Amino acid sequence: MKTVAQLLKLKDQKNQTVHQIDPDHMVLEALMKMAEKNVGALLVVKDDKVMGIISERDYARKLVLHGRSSVGTPVRDIMVADVITVDTHQTVDTCLSIMSERRLRHLPVVENGKLIGLLSIGDLVKEALAEQAALIQQLEQYIRGE
Repeated sequence: MKTVAQLLKLKDQKNQTVHQIDPDHMVLEALMKMAEKNVGALLVVKDDKVMGIISERDYARKLVLHGRSSVGTPVRDIMVADVITVDTHQTVDTCLSIMSERRLRHLPVVENGKLIGLLSIGDLVKEALAEQAALIQQLEQYIRGE
């Protein structure tokens, strides 16, 4: 089973960029950035420290449904502040388990208190499926005596 460090190295260069925003920026700026980058969430980062995460769901549920304005509301007011992170030594299985139990779609990777990457549920499922396919192939070869 691969570790988070190995998985981050395998990601495409364009998929290694962690899109982020400052907690003092307005929600409108976050929405514009999400649309520009074609992502559904941004990490909220201040001085390389993960402060939270803001998603389209947060916008819909915490702003729109309450009649608040995205122009005058800072990101810090609607972000999820208790962000669960992992380090580079965790395995894909551990990360999948955390994400399933906590119903998360994104998992920031932090090493020595500093943000170094972001894994999505898609990254982890793709890797788990690849590992299962490789195992099946090995077992089939073993059965055939190859």
